[in-house]
Amino acid sequence: MDQFTLNLLVVGATFALYIGIAIWARAGSTAEFYAANRGIHPVMNGMATGADWMSAASFISMAGLIAFGGYDTSVYLMGWTGGYVLLAMLLAPYLRKFGKFTVPEFIGDRFYSPTARMVAVVCLIVASVTYVIGQMTGVGVAFSRFLEVEASTGLFIGAAIVFMYAVLGGMKGITYTQVAQYVVLITAYTIPAVFISLQLTGNPIPALGLFSDATATGQPILATLEGLVTDLGFKSYLNQSDTTLNMFLFTVSLMIGTAGLPHVIIRFFTVPKVADARSSAGWALVFIALLYLTAPAVAAMARMNLINTFYPNGVAAEAVTLADIEAKEELDWVRNWQKTGLLKFEDKNGDGMIQYVGDKDANELTVNNDIMVLANPEIANLPGWVIALVAAGGLAAALSTAAGLLLAISSAISHDLIKGQLNPGISEKGELLAARISMAVAIAVATYLGLNPPGFAAQTVALAFGLAACSIFPALMMGIFSKRINNKGAVAGMLAGLIVTLVYIFLHKGWFFIPETNSFSDSDPLLLSIKSTSFGAVGALINFVVAYFVSNATEEPPVEIQELVESIRIPRGAGAATGH
Repeated sequence: MDQFTLNLLVVGATFALYIGIAIWARAGSTAEFYAANRGIHPVMNGMATGADWMSAASFISMAGLIAFGGYDTSVYLMGWTGGYVLLAMLLAPYLRKFGKFTVPEFIGDRFYSPTARMVAVVCLIVASVTYVIGQMTGVGVAFSRFLEVEASTGLFIGAAIVFMYAVLGGMKGITYTQVAQYVVLITAYTIPAVFISLQLTGNPIPALGLFSDATATGQPILATLEGLVTDLGFKSYLNQSDTTLNMFLFTVSLMIGTAGLPHVIIRFFTVPKVADARSSAGWALVFIALLYLTAPAVAAMARMNLINTFYPNGVAAEAVTLADIEAKEELDWVRNWQKTGLLKFEDKNGDGMIQYVGDKDANELTVNNDIMVLANPEIANLPGWVIALVAAGGLAAALSTAAGLLLAISSAISHDLIKGQLNPGISEKGELLAARISMAVAIAVATYLGLNPPGFAAQTVALAFGLAACSIFPALMMGIFSKRINNKGAVAGMLAGLIVTLVYIFLHKGWFFIPETNSFSDSDPLLLSIKSTSFGAVGALINFVVAYFVSNATEEPPVEIQELVESIRIPRGAGAATGH
């Protein structure tokens, strides 16, 4: 059976499973659409949370970034895992105890202000739409290679699949679908990693293989990789090159951004009790760790395989020639990925060889970060079924998170905007229809924006984390742990944090046109060495400071609100939550 047919069979089987689950778990009420009727078991919710959180950025892009960025990009691992611990300890159980459907609903009730709720809706939509662009980018990357279509065509196919199971099932259907998607993605991530670890080190456990000796050299694999990249003129894989300030702020931004992500927070609204929210958070960490402990090994081994492919006899030997790429079966993967436009090569000096070196003027090979995990099994000449499985896993990761994000967006529009503000008397049937229409529109917008993303999948997602960090996380923290922050302070803080961060991102990414120079602004850091992906931490600090001073300059919150805050924080058993 040829690889294309095998890809179609495996990916098609997983899609049929997702759609079948969505039909079986079709939401029939708003409680089922928004929170799965609060009936999800903690272990199952932990698995669904893992799939919801481990997006295309985690599955497809993170290892690619680490493969090319080395030490500097380890902040993705630290920030995302550390942030989930913050979420589990500081937010999830308290928000579940409050007992509402959405994050803006909590902010609106806690800060006794429709305005605060609407500002939270805006913050949620901005962060979630930015995040979902990264997922749609991942869908396009995966489809473009394994179904041999253009990335844009793959994006449209993925959007159609998400539409079918997310619009039908709501949170109930998405939850059970995400359980299946977690099984697919973790299997697809670990099996090729085990194969490649055995090939390169003889150790079947990738995380341990990373610190083992390479079988080809007898030297530690990281030391071998370091020698390869530095000999070719690339920056060190093991040493820091970014500034400590930027790395620290980026880690903080990812951590608090993770804790403020609405689509992850609403997962904890689906369990029966407050104790179940804590339990499901613990299980989610276990499921997430299975991938995150493997990712550094996947990154290092993928980079080593890439270099060895273009220098099969060692760095000092001649590089692969154009004739080799055309003729050799083991280089089929180069031709296949070249068709997608995500891998490019050009013989600049006309010597017939493809030089892969650190000097950008002399380098003749361009590799998109996002293809490394997906191409890794092909580079390592693994069996066809493994390649097909990785395709299914990458799509599962992107689609699962996209569905969660789209649900958060549609819930904010239908429940917080339409029912909360525009039409409070809307029937449950009408609200459910509005939620489904909102999700369909969100899918269309996300697909359009996914055609021209502002960076690699993980970079785009990092921007979304920064936006959540500067706007939603401070409001949630102050809403739970401070009785003094009032509605004026919360609104002022969210707006200040969001606006300052958005302006900095637009300036840093070069999206502001300057008529005097007839060009866009450059992308050098505007404040010290702080990049746009790291600025969320600064925006969060601005949010906290503005909220504090405005609140202290105005009246205290009403007594009943202060008592509400006290009741959220004080554990009164692990029974049913208040509210709905």
